[in-house]
Amino acid sequence: MVIVFIPHRRLNTCRRCGGLLVPRRGLHSMLNSKLPNLELAEFVAASTRLCRPESVHVCDGSERENATLLALMQEQGVLRPLEKYHNCWLARTDPRDVARVESRTVLVTASEQDAVPRTSTGAPSQLGRWMSESDFEKAFQDRFPGCMEGRTMYVIPFSMGPLRSPLARFGVQLTDSPYVVASMRTMTRMGTAVVDALEGEPFVKCLHSVGQPLPLTEPLVNGWACDPERTLIAHLPARREIVSYGSGYGGNSLLGKKCFALRIASRIARDEGWLAEHMLIVGVTNPVGRKKYMAAAFPSACGKTNLAMMNPSLPGWKIECVGDDIAWMKFDDEGRLRAINPEAGFFGVAPGTSLKTNPNAMHTIRSNTLFTNVAERSDGGVYWEGIGEDVPSDVSITSWLNEPWSPGDKTPAAHPNSRFCVPASQCPSIDPQWESARGVPIEAIIFGGRRPHGVPLVYQSYDWQHGVFIGAGMRSESTAAAEHKGKQIMNDPFAMRPFFGYNFGDYLSHWLSMSRRTPARLPKIFHVNWFRRDAEGNFLWPGFGENSRVLEWIFNRSDEAGDEEDGAVATPVGYIPLPDAINLSGLSVPPDMPELFSIPKDFWRQEVEDLGTYLTQQVNKDLPQEISRQLAALRGRIEQI
Repeated sequence: MVIVFIPHRRLNTCRRCGGLLVPRRGLHSMLNSKLPNLELAEFVAASTRLCRPESVHVCDGSERENATLLALMQEQGVLRPLEKYHNCWLARTDPRDVARVESRTVLVTASEQDAVPRTSTGAPSQLGRWMSESDFEKAFQDRFPGCMEGRTMYVIPFSMGPLRSPLARFGVQLTDSPYVVASMRTMTRMGTAVVDALEGEPFVKCLHSVGQPLPLTEPLVNGWACDPERTLIAHLPARREIVSYGSGYGGNSLLGKKCFALRIASRIARDEGWLAEHMLIVGVTNPVGRKKYMAAAFPSACGKTNLAMMNPSLPGWKIECVGDDIAWMKFDDEGRLRAINPEAGFFGVAPGTSLKTNPNAMHTIRSNTLFTNVAERSDGGVYWEGIGEDVPSDVSITSWLNEPWSPGDKTPAAHPNSRFCVPASQCPSIDPQWESARGVPIEAIIFGGRRPHGVPLVYQSYDWQHGVFIGAGMRSESTAAAEHKGKQIMNDPFAMRPFFGYNFGDYLSHWLSMSRRTPARLPKIFHVNWFRRDAEGNFLWPGFGENSRVLEWIFNRSDEAGDEEDGAVATPVGYIPLPDAINLSGLSVPPDMPELFSIPKDFWRQEVEDLGTYLTQQVNKDLPQEISRQLAALRGRIEQI
């Protein structure tokens, strides 16, 4: 375990600002001996002078280090061991710190238009939030000086993606939260091996503080340190930097995840000619042993993890998980789009996860898992809504609010956005190539969301440009992963609405440019909707493992050779399966397929108008002409119904 102690009594302090005055031969020489990357050593030294921690700890990623941190958090009251499982722990957060805070998540660029399109109405953009460099500097100086006093600054060197992969990128996060260290150890490749690989290499600088220097001015709730009234998550893409203050929650504090892997990486991908996307990756093998890899984009809590770990109901089919949340994709020399999962773990939504919906996830999380804001059983187990397990009468339940809970209570046992953080390697259906350095070849890209009405079960784009338009037009019911309330239909283009690292109009142009690459063997693009309901509000499609029946059709349609309309018929929205093309054998109650694939003219007229209004208002002058052309073409086809 590598520890660098920097006690205050050994350092001089500036009388004017209180900052630490560290002799160059002092802190720098200590750090240089541990950190061979000079830029990294200076990053740590400068942040130490600013944040004034009591000590600095360079993380090595070892089992011993992790066990020490877990024991420390148990002593502090942050974690509780879950005796029913092996090495599983429960954290309860301050109830004010439970989700991504989109309203306080910003892009800091020289020009607002670099970050977000200028809306036609003058209202704030829904496609990201911009902060000027001067406003950021004021906010930064208001928060960070002295923010780690009395605490340890942990230095987390990490790799997004397998260390040996040319698609991998490095980052270093500085944090005063041991919860973040333990979670980042699961979610990234972290530790000494990364320090060694970092020598002379560029890396993304990530600075995070919970914003509670010691001694405390008031008691913590559940031992959870945060400063929710002043939370700020800022991204500086031109400088490849992330700054996060005030929240300990995963999406705000695990800076390798959405902040790096999507917002910063999407900007890097644009500059370097690849794609960083909010997508799962699965390997799908048919009964004769032919395998294809697919990527799929769904908004949070819309079944992404369930699809990534699906147990298919169709005999002879196999689905294996490469990743459940993020895909980095780049064309190889032969023109194939290859993808890696840059993460090393799953940070999944717990409620709704059960042996019925996702048995592989349930098996995965029974060891080495950090649960956050789930309910606790008195026998040392966990509980949440939809877990599908009977609780014995002699077992009591304590809610995420640390209060006694019983079925029928008005408040939920687990927070709707409660999470499990677990190593991906434990998944029973993990793909043998999930850590392939080259990445896996993507042959189909799937978009989807929760659409209770009007949107077919599955349809295929006519071409790449049409597929990009379908991604741009994605809409879905909002989820608990952010601070939105209620189930409203929201535009969520590419399932990236909260995660763009630059102007969405430029993002669309970047996607469209992929069709002009030489060589380029473009994946086929599809849209799915497992969530269509009938007039009584019942789901029309059984979902879960039965979704493999839709993947079979996508699998067959993604062949490069063959008749374009083989197994499909052209409709105004795209190709849909012929009446017998979806395999329904073995279903006890056949679904209403005509209704699942109906395309109501009035619904789609309104859909086109809503989408047109959204794109005109939100993307405005930055909207590529090709997207406007696709919208006009869809409007014309709908009128022919």
